Amino acid sequence: MDRLAATLPVADLARTALDALRAAARRAGASGPLVDAPLDPARVAAAFGSDRLLRLDGERWAPFAPHSGFFPAADGWVRTHANYPHHRVRLLGVLGLPDDAGRDALAAALAAIPAQQVEDAAADAGAIAVRVRTEAEWRASEPGRAAAVGPLVGTAERSDRAADHRDLPGGPSPLAGVRVLDLTRVIAGPVATRTLALLGADVLRVDPPDPAELPAQHLDTGQGKRTALLDLRDAHDRARAQALLDAADVLVTGYRPGAVETFGLRPPPGAVHARVSAWGTSGPWAGRRGFDSVVQAACGIALVESPDGIAPGALPVQALDHATGYLLAAAVTDAWTRRTRDGTGRDVTASLARTAAWLLDAPGRDPDHTPPAPAPEPPSAETVTHGTVTSARPALPVDDYPAPAHPWGSDPAAWT
Repeated sequence: MDRLAATLPVADLARTALDALRAAARRAGASGPLVDAPLDPARVAAAFGSDRLLRLDGERWAPFAPHSGFFPAADGWVRTHANYPHHRVRLLGVLGLPDDAGRDALAAALAAIPAQQVEDAAADAGAIAVRVRTEAEWRASEPGRAAAVGPLVGTAERSDRAADHRDLPGGPSPLAGVRVLDLTRVIAGPVATRTLALLGADVLRVDPPDPAELPAQHLDTGQGKRTALLDLRDAHDRARAQALLDAADVLVTGYRPGAVETFGLRPPPGAVHARVSAWGTSGPWAGRRGFDSVVQAACGIALVESPDGIAPGALPVQALDHATGYLLAAAVTDAWTRRTRDGTGRDVTASLARTAAWLLDAPGRDPDHTPPAPAPEPPSAETVTHGTVTSARPALPVDDYPAPAHPWGSDPAAWT
């Protein structure tokens, strides 16, 4: 897995997550190549770096916008994330810049302000920027301590029970017949629900029409699902979403803890409710927005992976997102397997920060590693093309997902 070469053991994290998923699928009765064939290291690396392989009409997709990245601050470094237009506008507003200010203007403004001041102001405004910390700083901090405790993925029983009894079909589609309502965005949550679709689940992703998802982002992680639009701020759409949830078996949410609950959505008795977040469900940062690259910067990974010991670096792929997605899918599969036996509802939680803590604690650091190898230019044995979209094949040893990603928001808000 030389494409995953890094100081931290990224390849081990990928294998751990996929091994956990396949073990859960076996416990659910899965059989065949999905769980029995050996993993192909090249396919695993391709899936974890899928954004590098995505081609739209043959053109490469740039996953990060100009206002996203590392910037020198007055006393250190900050990492911004402004891929979504509303996050960019908030970030520029924090700095007193107009909505159309470019990257150079952003860099000049950040260079004049202490990094902690930028982080605090961004958090208050709902923008996304963090101070780049050392590993020791993060471990000593209150949010860092909160992220380091508890299981890698948590599962807890609730008191509610379903009245029906459900059998697992086993075979290549152990989750066939399971309805998954997907309220996630970007990478970790969509990877989890895409994986549940690969195991046979009927996955319906529902998004608000505004703010819109990045169309290419959805094409990178939307395979095997249908995608519909409902505005939970609208009473009629909220009622439709609750009706979908009433008929669902699994709810997967990827927004900040409590964000979905504010709309009053209630999972039915016996449902599995899985949550993935940036910073976890406890600690002072539980309510903050965050993404893989931002977590890497805040928790010390960026400086561990520094190319020169001064400027921050990054993992060769967005490994926190992808690994957390597979781990969440594994825990959901196990929770559903148990639910078929006892009817009990369960909550499943995972976070990028907890996965980052696992990676930082894992043995096998290699500070003298060679640079990660570049991915081969698509098309290749690790990619598949449907129409005008070329994307990575599954990390698991099956040829393709059940269906290519549909254009975002193009399906009806209804179960099949």
